[in-house]
Amino acid sequence: MEEYRRPSWDEYFMEVANAIAKRATCDRGRSGCVIARDNQVLATGYVGAPAGLPHCDEAGHQLKQMVHEDGTTTTHCVRSVHAEQNAICQAAKNGVAIKGATLYCRMTPCRTCAMMIINCGILRVVCEGKYHAGAESEAMFKAAGVKLEYVHEEVEKYEKQ
Repeated sequence: MEEYRRPSWDEYFMEVANAIAKRATCDRGRSGCVIARDNQVLATGYVGAPAGLPHCDEAGHQLKQMVHEDGTTTTHCVRSVHAEQNAICQAAKNGVAIKGATLYCRMTPCRTCAMMIINCGILRVVCEGKYHAGAESEAMFKAAGVKLEYVHEEVEKYEKQ
């Protein structure tokens, strides 16, 4: 019988983020997020449409294409609010300060999420894996002094990237 090993705080919060992801309503990236400080959960969020609006699971995806400077095109669902954005909104709505916190999420935050994370004063981001278009976010975090860590280096794959 294997001896029980208590999870580290990072492992614990990542497990919580993955449990929260089960509430996500966009199958392109069922993602969850936890914002924690001093080993306490401050806020959580998952991918889903704004309150009162139809979710992808009900209404289908609202896909938009983005053409990048190098000519590549990526496809994004714009019906849903990202898990990181929803966690930040939950903290704001409830008057919870998240400055100095750590954010746990499934993959490298997108550019918009990265900018919000930086402006909120979050100091550390722990990702389960990498986002296929995460290089710009990685560079912004580095320039802003936000520590970025990965559980593993694999790139998250989903349909119509």
